[in-house]
Amino acid sequence: MNQENIKPEDLESPSQDNSVQNENPETVTFEDLGLDEYTLKAVAKKGFVTPSPIQVLAIPRLLTGDTNLIARARTGTGKTAAFGLPIIQNVREKSSHVEALILEPTRELAVQTCTEMQSFANNDFPRTTVLYGGASYAAQIKDLKRGSEIVVGTPGRIKDHLDRKTLNISKIKYFILDEGDEMLDMGFIDDIEEIFRHANPDCRILLFSATMPAPILKIAGDFMGEYDIIEEEKVIDEALLIDQQYWCVKENEKIEALVRLIDISPDFYGLVFTMTKSDADRVTRELDMKGYEAAALHGDIMQNQREKVLERFRLKKTRILVATDVAARGIDIPGVTHVVNYSLPFDTATYVHRIGRTGRAGTTGIAITFVRPEERRKLGFLTKNVLKATKSELKEGKIPTVHEVIDVKEKRVIEELKEKLFKEMPAAKEEIIPEAEVQTQADEESTTPSLEEVQTPEQTTAQTTPSPELNHFDDKYKTLAQELAAGNDPTDVLAGILSVFYGEKLSSKHYGRISSKEFGPKPNQTRIFVSLGKQDGYRAKEIAAYFSELLHIPGRLVDDIDVAQQFSLLSLPTASAKKAIELSKSNHKLPHMHLDEKSEGRGSRKGGKSGDSFGSRRRRPEGIEDSPDRKEKRGRSSSGKKSFDQEKKGRSKGARPNVHTQTERSSSRKASSASLYKKSNSKAERF
Repeated sequence: MNQENIKPEDLESPSQDNSVQNENPETVTFEDLGLDEYTLKAVAKKGFVTPSPIQVLAIPRLLTGDTNLIARARTGTGKTAAFGLPIIQNVREKSSHVEALILEPTRELAVQTCTEMQSFANNDFPRTTVLYGGASYAAQIKDLKRGSEIVVGTPGRIKDHLDRKTLNISKIKYFILDEGDEMLDMGFIDDIEEIFRHANPDCRILLFSATMPAPILKIAGDFMGEYDIIEEEKVIDEALLIDQQYWCVKENEKIEALVRLIDISPDFYGLVFTMTKSDADRVTRELDMKGYEAAALHGDIMQNQREKVLERFRLKKTRILVATDVAARGIDIPGVTHVVNYSLPFDTATYVHRIGRTGRAGTTGIAITFVRPEERRKLGFLTKNVLKATKSELKEGKIPTVHEVIDVKEKRVIEELKEKLFKEMPAAKEEIIPEAEVQTQADEESTTPSLEEVQTPEQTTAQTTPSPELNHFDDKYKTLAQELAAGNDPTDVLAGILSVFYGEKLSSKHYGRISSKEFGPKPNQTRIFVSLGKQDGYRAKEIAAYFSELLHIPGRLVDDIDVAQQFSLLSLPTASAKKAIELSKSNHKLPHMHLDEKSEGRGSRKGGKSGDSFGSRRRRPEGIEDSPDRKEKRGRSSSGKKSFDQEKKGRSKGARPNVHTQTERSSSRKASSASLYKKSNSKAERF
């Protein structure tokens, strides 16, 4: 969700003079807001203690007067109670028509708001019905015919029911538009305007939005007449209570990083965001294979299954939810400890919207973003904008080592066992030793005590910590324990039991390797660009083998390989990188290579278009002279170019260029190169 600051020009409206700034809620209670005894019971039942700033601003105004309101507030700040409690207080009796309509941008928010409204009621009224797409029309129509004082729904389904004449909002008293900017982003503006035309023109309109873009104010101008603007300014503009970190990690090591994050966090309860549906399924599957219960949520999940997944996550039966951005819109579940950006978001608004699922309503949270090394430029752009949007910094974090993770897990296992085995330990008692007795004991031990042995009055109390007392267990377990320990040391037997039940969980074999990855090439290494990519049939393994054979170096020295569709980036020892580039310049049958001078991620790079396939000549950057070798290549005969093009065209799709065969073909031009790289055909087959 975009959390831009309100601009002065955005607030130019007929009722700008009525704009209300945040009041001091420090000593305000729910009783002070004007709620009656019936509604205060609902508040107490919900466990609410102190009203949030937006509740302090909204509730008294909704209980008295008839002014329309625009409220600027983020999700998770108590908005539902801010408009829900006054409605519940004012709509007590059974009615023959709908009294209040609440529009939500997503089905998840609609269901959540409906549940929240129902929890505020202490008896059968008011009745609440939820309407959203993907659910049965017949069931919804049945609920509407049975009678409902409050209807919550998404714009599309509400409009459908209005068109079918199964919903009548011509007599409503309240029209609530929640998450207004979200609805605009999702393209609901036309549906909203159509719904307004069916509504009672004298109803009271409440609009909640995190930002105030021009279309929001246009709706206000067209349908709301006079209105007040209330904004929890101090809450909106303060830094988010979220520890934001990024971890630099290779794509194929992200699962390992995620597993370590889950295991080192005692009560991990988090959302993992992926860019695509296939990624969500893959991450969920890989977590499941490693023994972690996770669920996927994306657009291909059927609605009934979707609701089950969310319910299990809400009840913490599933503590890891892997979701796409579209599927996660509107998810507002309290208590989420972590948000993981498995894929780097495209823009700042998406990032802020994702991490906003944790650290809500005054609680703290943790947001971890996985960043591939080639995403440096994108990260730099995101970091600057995140600071502006969240008032807090996105900092580099350190991926925990296997030793650190296992150490935390071992301590957790012992703590959990102690909680189950022993009764709650009483607090340590202070045993007061009379001062005279202390002196007598000192005289008996020595007539001339040392400085360390002198007991001062302040030191006359001794701490006595009782041993923990075991819980009572059935005697049959003692018999079993004796059988297990017969002829063996009980400590050895207990160690064996721990090994049997926790050995795999606490084994380092449970974890894979994560290479130490810095932003930029390692010392004494140089990063280069080569025009070999996935379209040529290359992956990281083939790239490593290619350069190992070309340069006669071990494959392990070909490091930090990132393969794109039409090119690759890799790091080589500086001398080897220089040699590879020189070979590319001197032999036009080799793929083009140049220094990765930009080092800012994928896309077009210095030296030419990323769309060129291997062997094509790259355009030189402006202002940089061509080398003599390149001038010589440009002057080659057209017949030579034709033969090369025919050769390139003759390659079967997906065939991999081979350094040995390419160099052999150039033997007539440079015999020394041919003798240097000539290998047997059978060996060349491997690549």
